[in-house]
Amino acid sequence: MKSKLLFGLLAGSLALPIVSADQCSAQFFSDDSSRPRLIAQKRRTLKVRIEHDVVQADDLMLKGKYGDAESMYKQALQRNGKSVPATVGYGMALAKQFKLDGAKQQFEKALQMDPRNAMAHAGLAMVMYNSLQSSSQTVRSNQDAILRSAEAECKQGLAIDPGMPEAHYTLGNVYRSQGRIDEALSEYKEASKLDPEYSEAFAGVGLVNMNKGQWADAVSAFKQAIALSSGNSTAHYGLGRTYFKQGLYDDALKELNTSLYQHRESAPVRLTRGEVFAAQGNAVGAVGEFQEAIRIKPETPEAYINIADIRENRGDLEDAIAQLRSGTELMPDNSVLRGRIADLSLKLEKLDQAIKEYQKVLEVDPGNGPAAQGLTRAYYLKANKDANSSFFVSNEFESAKASIDNAVKMNPNNMELRLAQMKLRIMMGDPVDLSQVAAPTNDGERLAYAEALLAQNKFTEAEQQFNTVITNAKDAKETFAVADLALMIKDLKAADAAYKKAGTYAGNEKRSARGLNLVAKAQEGARQDLTLADDLARKKQTQSAIDKYHAAIYDNPRVANARLGAGNTLQQLKPLASKDLKEAVVQYKAYLALATDLPPKEREKMEKKIANLQERAFKLEQKEKGK
Repeated sequence: MKSKLLFGLLAGSLALPIVSADQCSAQFFSDDSSRPRLIAQKRRTLKVRIEHDVVQADDLMLKGKYGDAESMYKQALQRNGKSVPATVGYGMALAKQFKLDGAKQQFEKALQMDPRNAMAHAGLAMVMYNSLQSSSQTVRSNQDAILRSAEAECKQGLAIDPGMPEAHYTLGNVYRSQGRIDEALSEYKEASKLDPEYSEAFAGVGLVNMNKGQWADAVSAFKQAIALSSGNSTAHYGLGRTYFKQGLYDDALKELNTSLYQHRESAPVRLTRGEVFAAQGNAVGAVGEFQEAIRIKPETPEAYINIADIRENRGDLEDAIAQLRSGTELMPDNSVLRGRIADLSLKLEKLDQAIKEYQKVLEVDPGNGPAAQGLTRAYYLKANKDANSSFFVSNEFESAKASIDNAVKMNPNNMELRLAQMKLRIMMGDPVDLSQVAAPTNDGERLAYAEALLAQNKFTEAEQQFNTVITNAKDAKETFAVADLALMIKDLKAADAAYKKAGTYAGNEKRSARGLNLVAKAQEGARQDLTLADDLARKKQTQSAIDKYHAAIYDNPRVANARLGAGNTLQQLKPLASKDLKEAVVQYKAYLALATDLPPKEREKMEKKIANLQERAFKLEQKEKGK
């Protein structure tokens, strides 16, 4: 069965009488009114030639020779500019070559001549859909409206001719772009049912199956599309990407290279080739492909993210951020790019910058769980770093708290978000009983639970959660992710264990060594700060000593003597405030949690001291409030 896109183009043309040679001679050479009859016959002959040109052009379209078809349709229109089939065919030939402005003009012209031409409506929808590949800011900012208009044109065409496979196919593309995956699949299948030789429809089925992770079904559909038309670059791309997702890198490159030969300016093909190269360890080749994807279509966020990942893996975090920022210049509201900038800023301990980026993500996407968790993580680190924690009463912190509360409201069953919310309450000094929270059931929940436990200085329980996650990590990527998180939140013990495990995977020794070096650097920094803090405390330089104790605790929260020194020195501040005594209590409790080998009498003595300080802090606070 031939596609209606082609043989449907003649619909609406006038039927012509079949004239024999004898009849022609009689008409041309009759003595009675010979000139009018001659003119009429010439017109009929011209019309036959026009329709012959259209049929030939249709055949060229079937063979994918769109440029030749364009010339043939144009030739037909030169003979008769009012031929609707030739006008629609010309528009289709232009559309297939992405000459979208010209195609749109032809379809609109056809609809002026024949408002009920179904193929013209379908063609106009195709032009609208394909226009979304433009880098024009105007087009990008109106994407939703363009998709709605394309959907309306498709449906209008199908109302006239429900059996038009091209309209079903284009409607499937629109639905897929809108995230309506099941509806898209239904339209693609309908198109392939109406025209079993319609290669593009099978490629559409393959793309949906690929996006669903149904690899076997995707491979089958793509191969069927290629069998029908070996020149279907989309099918070769889809098959290549499916092979990549299955880890079949050589097979993937073969298909991607074929697709690239057929369509040189394809950003998705370049992007996937880059991902294959990266998976094979060819970082230089990967970056080159990602940069090509950006050149072809600058608003390809995955390309910026992949380059940033490569830069991060070799330790160039600043360069990684620079790559991501070049993406946000074109896509300022892209939450994925902003989130990655925030994550990397956190790793660089640029806490204020990280907080700013996480808040921007939550402004655009209020229910973004990772951003809400990242924001609490940034505030946790800031609380440990800031000597007076004055930001807890600032408008900035209140705004962040409201954002996280809103994220929890939008995702009430997300345990990780609820733990992040509890973590904020812990940092504010509110009583929180984590034992009332259901036991974590996956590694994401375990990490969030560990962070909340650390906020309460429950180091042993947090260590148990981290150890479980590290044990569960099944490859280098997962293990490094845990290690990087542990290093970021200064749980150096967990970071050390995770980096050592990651280093056991072949090819990851250098990155493991870099991570372990950062752990050692933080440990040494904490040791030096503690030594200096003790020296300043002995010299009665109280405030300077406290600052250094805070620095030691920030670098390594598990140093018991830094906690003890901070608690002792805080009590020597003059004038003494209730907040100083409260912090001394926190530091002493942390000391008890860390000093697991403390003799029972010493532990009992410290517990009594903590109770006494809590009472003193309460009385002093009442006095400060004038009660």
